[in-house]
Amino acid sequence: MRILVIGGTGKVGSALVEELARRDVGVRVMSRSGGPTGRPGVEGVRGDMSRPDTLAAAFAGVDRCYLLTPLAQDETELGLNALDAARAARVERIVFQSVSHADDYPMIPHFASKVRILDEIRDSGLPWAAVFPSSFYQNDVALRDLILGPGIYPNPIGSGGINRVDVRDIAAVAAAALLEPGLESSEVPAVGPGTWTGDSIAAVYSDLLGREVRYPGDDLEAWAAGARNFLPEWLVHDLAIMFEQFQDAGLSASPEELSETRELLGREPRAFEEFARDLVAGA
Repeated sequence: MRILVIGGTGKVGSALVEELARRDVGVRVMSRSGGPTGRPGVEGVRGDMSRPDTLAAAFAGVDRCYLLTPLAQDETELGLNALDAARAARVERIVFQSVSHADDYPMIPHFASKVRILDEIRDSGLPWAAVFPSSFYQNDVALRDLILGPGIYPNPIGSGGINRVDVRDIAAVAAAALLEPGLESSEVPAVGPGTWTGDSIAAVYSDLLGREVRYPGDDLEAWAAGARNFLPEWLVHDLAIMFEQFQDAGLSASPEELSETRELLGREPRAFEEFARDLVAGA
């Protein structure tokens, strides 16, 4: 079996490639460069979702596909281009990565994109599955200097509480959705234990560092002013809407979603404290 991973160089994609390689599955990673992956037995192939003419070669000889769409202004178009190529290649299963409770937050632009893409996948006639992860622990990697330096956890997620999960656990759930029988036409959660607020995340880092890490609060305008120094305006707008919804309604996981994740993993999901310990240690 050969599986094409679209988005295989990102957080979840890289972890999924490693997970599939450990299971001795043939893996092809699509990227714009198509360069070597640096992993034995993992093939790199050139392809660009914004250029549909490049996709047929990437799909040639592929049995199944994992589709990760980038957070982009044209995310819907990119995902539909990949779906068209998967349909033309007649893959035997396409697995799409959405986001937890995407249908509940249609006002968040990148959530809405994923809803549209999945709707089209359901109607495509292809065997399919979808993975619904909650917020990634690994998003904190980009914040490491702020956490370890001035002692700030800046993401304005509020006090409503959001579920978080390790990307390695998302990858394991994704591998199950790609490989295991009986998961066709399934929507599987990938969630972690617990519900987290800005203050409780800061408290974990404070305990690990032995000094205060401060959550500066829920001021979205202040966050946006800082974010504009390194993010484009459209993305600041998108994420500000997301954080506003997190503040208002949270993003929790049900006991059933946690139980299903546990069953797919065959173990307990990784704890946030474990990830945070490694982040602080530089692992």
